[in-house]
Amino acid sequence: MSMTIIAAIVSIFLQLAPPVVVVFETAAGNFEVAVDVAHAPITGANFLRYVDAGAYNGGIFHRTVRPETETRTDYPIQVVQASAAKGFKSYPEIPLERTSATGLKHLVGTISMARGPSPGSATSDFFVCITDTPENDFGGRRNADGQGFAAFGQVVAGMDVIRKVQASPTQTGAGGRSTQNLQPPIAILKAYRKK
Repeated sequence: MSMTIIAAIVSIFLQLAPPVVVVFETAAGNFEVAVDVAHAPITGANFLRYVDAGAYNGGIFHRTVRPETETRTDYPIQVVQASAAKGFKSYPEIPLERTSATGLKHLVGTISMARGPSPGSATSDFFVCITDTPENDFGGRRNADGQGFAAFGQVVAGMDVIRKVQASPTQTGAGGRSTQNLQPPIAILKAYRKK
């Protein structure tokens, strides 16, 4: 079979692939995420690789961005961010699957990969949108490069838990201002595929 035919078959299969539901058990309660492997196959597979390896077991929600902790007034967002367990060795960075290619948008409950300054720098950190956040999409102005973040799924149960995490106490910074660092962080007890 030619590579073109194989690529076409794989493409059709991925378009038909149902979402994979992942359950997160946290100190604040449980929530579930539907990972859209059909539209974001690279990002979805990367996230599931961390889930299957147990990387988020013992991880934390460490950051909350809400109106009183937001440091940017130009393009504010509201999200909570989590990371893998301390000491888990990250897999290599993945290419950015731009929202312009996947068709996925940063809406309430969207799960997306955090990234560094360069577009293809995501590893294990992820965030969940509390509000619609179009500035995180491709062409948005939250990142100076306009490339946005890789949305790859949606919270399908437990959005109240995500909001509880967002409202949790934070460290106090200079001048008594709240920072974005959760204090204490919210523990992720376990993350696994729903059966």
